[in-house]
Amino acid sequence: MQGQITKYRDDLGFGVIEADNGRRYRFARHQIKNQAEMLIGQDVDFVLEASRPTDIIMLSGSPWAAFGGLGERE
Repeated sequence: MQGQITKYRDDLGFGVIEADNGRRYRFARHQIKNQAEMLIGQDVDFVLEASRPTDIIMLSGSPWAAFGGLGERE
């Protein structure tokens, strides 16, 4: 499913995605797979699980950003 982040409170770590179907879904920052500095206004793709968005991926920037350091070693 796709939508756009319309609200986000950094102090709480929660925000709202307005989906293409017009519904709004609350999300937590930890559900975002590839982080961005500014979240409000970002287009996203996500999976709905029990009426909650999960596996949120920002659609801006490089598509490789979705893998966010999977190949990095410590």
